[in-house]
Amino acid sequence: MPVQPIRVSCTLAAIAALVGAAFPLSAQEGAHNHSSYRIPAVQVERGPDVDGVLDDEVWRSAAVISDFVQQEPNEGAAVSERTEVRILYDAETLYLALRAFDSQPDAVTATEMRRDSNRILDEDNFQIILDTFMDSRSAYMFVINPLGAQLDQQVSNEGEGARFGGTTSNINRDWDGVWAVSARRDEQGWVAEIAIPMVTLRFPESSTQSWGMNLMRNIGRKNEQAFWAPIPRSYTITRVSMAGALENLESLNRGRDLRIKPFATSGASRTSTGAITDDDFQGDIGLDVKYGVTAGLNLDLTVNTDFAQAEVDDEQVNLTRFELSYPEKRDFFLENSGQFNVGSATSQNRIVDLFFTRRIGLRGRDTIVPILGGARLTGKIGRNDISIMDVQTEESLGISGENFLVARYSRNFLSRSRVGGLVINREQTDSTHFNRTYAIDFSLAPLTALSAVGFIGRTQTYDVPSENYHDLGGYLNVTWLDRNWRIFGEYAAFGDDFNPEVGFLPRTGIRTTKIHFEGTPRPKILGIRDMAPMWNVTYTTDHLNRLLSMRLHHMVGTRFNSGANLTVWYNDNYERLVRPFAFNGVTVPVGEYRFGEWRVMYSSNPSRRFTYNAAYSPQEFYDGDRREMSGSLGLRWNDRLSSEVSYTRNEVDLAAGSFDLNLAAVRVDFAVSPTMSLRAVSQYTSTQITSNSPYQFGTSVRYRWTYRPGSDIYLVYDDLRRDPTGLPPYKERRLILKATHLLSR
Repeated sequence: MPVQPIRVSCTLAAIAALVGAAFPLSAQEGAHNHSSYRIPAVQVERGPDVDGVLDDEVWRSAAVISDFVQQEPNEGAAVSERTEVRILYDAETLYLALRAFDSQPDAVTATEMRRDSNRILDEDNFQIILDTFMDSRSAYMFVINPLGAQLDQQVSNEGEGARFGGTTSNINRDWDGVWAVSARRDEQGWVAEIAIPMVTLRFPESSTQSWGMNLMRNIGRKNEQAFWAPIPRSYTITRVSMAGALENLESLNRGRDLRIKPFATSGASRTSTGAITDDDFQGDIGLDVKYGVTAGLNLDLTVNTDFAQAEVDDEQVNLTRFELSYPEKRDFFLENSGQFNVGSATSQNRIVDLFFTRRIGLRGRDTIVPILGGARLTGKIGRNDISIMDVQTEESLGISGENFLVARYSRNFLSRSRVGGLVINREQTDSTHFNRTYAIDFSLAPLTALSAVGFIGRTQTYDVPSENYHDLGGYLNVTWLDRNWRIFGEYAAFGDDFNPEVGFLPRTGIRTTKIHFEGTPRPKILGIRDMAPMWNVTYTTDHLNRLLSMRLHHMVGTRFNSGANLTVWYNDNYERLVRPFAFNGVTVPVGEYRFGEWRVMYSSNPSRRFTYNAAYSPQEFYDGDRREMSGSLGLRWNDRLSSEVSYTRNEVDLAAGSFDLNLAAVRVDFAVSPTMSLRAVSQYTSTQITSNSPYQFGTSVRYRWTYRPGSDIYLVYDDLRRDPTGLPPYKERRLILKATHLLSR
């Protein structure tokens, strides 16, 4: 019998209640470095109206922060433009008021209204991070700009792997909290009011508590970042162990801590393959529930789950032998997703993730497997982090339904270290097939600049015998990171039978070692702000120590005071192929290959109304040559309308044949207001091999209206056309309407 998600959810709730009773969450145990950056919280009976006008009498009693210190460009200097932040709270909401003075108010850069847009981080903005458990590890982050655009994210493990704006699975950009903002520009700069309901956050159940907090102002035209609690250049605001503290919060109230979100979908699709056309009309309902089982534990339930509103993937060029990783964009899998992470420490060139949620409810990139329901319990009990997820899929396309159970536990110790374990079970409900992953992992931070992360794991798969430890895998990364250097060593080994089916592992049966050196000199010439010269070597063998691949990477990155970036690199590659493989029908035979790769990239200041970037890469490629050219142009027409066009072309000439690969995309964004937006994306790919030219063209249009916080209406149109030469052309069109409504008590 399959494990039913509702039954599992009741079990999870019972476990949570028992554990919560046995280990009540009390005073926070973390310690912050900046003990001098503390401010008492001021409680009021009723908070201000969030209208972007700071005329409410209640603001006169607020705590005020006005001493901001630069991280860039002049570390330690006072912020160049006066900045004042006022903080209040009542039993149910935290309020902040920002007055961002500017000596050139007309030069304030603000062109983005859409929620969660990357561009918000490039323009003038204000950032808040709250470490509500004061554990120096996890936090909620909120970002606003002068137009009232919002960006929010969850941070786990201090955002390990992020540096200079890099991405990492420890920063969950796709989390959407329920909070409100009103902002406006005026003759003195810009102002904003922010309201964050207590029910949006998780925090200890204590009559009086303190939260870790930091604040940052970004002044776009100056490329200047200033913090309340100073952060060295080598780190970002996610370094919550260096945050200040908001103290003496009392009598906080999340109400019944219950949020129910029913949803309904309706739509139609048409699929055509050659002369055969299939029309399908659909209508469905479902339910998402969020309940605070204890102060630190949150239970999420989903029934008849639907992800019709999820954005389409960005197309990628893959000229390797290995699978590409695409990001998760489905709501249920996003919140607290960082608590399940066990895998690579760095975001570039990922080696392994033991849990990869895109294995659930998807086959490949495009085939959707219906999800009957699921349950997830995540949160903290004292120094213990607990994460359990169970999801049941439906039988689809003649393949049995599957049950996915993931359990993760970690224990925090010292100020920033932890040790834990992970268990994953994937089981078909109508057959005997199963796959299991077990792992013990750790993260150690004995010094501010020194950290080590790693795991040891094993997998079990039905009908695959365990012999000679071939089902074992392990990973270790040791990093030194300070304001002048980033140095790390990395080692991973995976047996031939190490098979985490619910993970992301491009390559098995290998041992790989990487050593990386990177500096950050600041020459103060030619308008250069800083440079990032780096060198690393990656060395991969099989388990008989025969060299399979090696890469020597030499790079110099240059960041200018203008916000522009120039990067030049050269890679010296060695590949030993033990079996042939093909790109677009052109085969590379077995053999040893050594080839070099040059690449030059330039990008303009991303906060400007007109932006551009370009890259050129001439290179040898196995037994031939490859030339890659790419570029993009972006234009902010006004505060509501923006567009971007991008193009990448690869010309590959190998001994067995030649082909050209083209990828083009056009994106248009229109924001009626911060709560109503329209995004259209068209993507075109084609491969030219002699006279054949298969192509794919897709368009996706997504309208979103947040008619009240947490409640949305989506209208989505997708159109996909493929012409694989030699087969009937394929066309699919889909129009979906989805409505959600949040009920909160």
